[in-house]
Amino acid sequence: MTELEPLDLALIENFQHGMPICARPYAAIAQTLGCTEQDVLDRIAALTQRGVLSRVGPVFEHRRAGASTLAALSVPPTQLDAVAARVSAHPAVNHNYQRDHAWNLWFVLTAADPEALATALSDIAAATGLEPISLPMQRGFHIDLGFSLRPFLPEPA
Repeated sequence: MTELEPLDLALIENFQHGMPICARPYAAIAQTLGCTEQDVLDRIAALTQRGVLSRVGPVFEHRRAGASTLAALSVPPTQLDAVAARVSAHPAVNHNYQRDHAWNLWFVLTAADPEALATALSDIAAATGLEPISLPMQRGFHIDLGFSLRPFLPEPA
């Protein structure tokens, strides 16, 4: 595990499952952690820059808020990094990842409605020159993607 400061660990441990819902959530986090709002913002920026955090934001039930799909592209290996960057740049893309398969770049898209989702898939095809396959969810399963960092937190003084 990458070396993290105690504030980094406490920030991730305490807020990976639930941001405060208020006008100034980072100030509320800071109050809980005993630091300043600017400290929280600086730590999040540093952790994102280092690649420790990839995203700070809500996770929601997509069927209540629009449309989404899992999609994949078959990308020539020499073009994978460039194509992944183009896919990641699209605002409808939540994340993407490489798989060891003929369809080697997988990504999740979320849009306001099925028409906007179709447009996003068309945009990605145009930007990459590759035709994505769309694999919409048939049945959902909740998977908690949080990981406890308590073993890495310093003992209270």
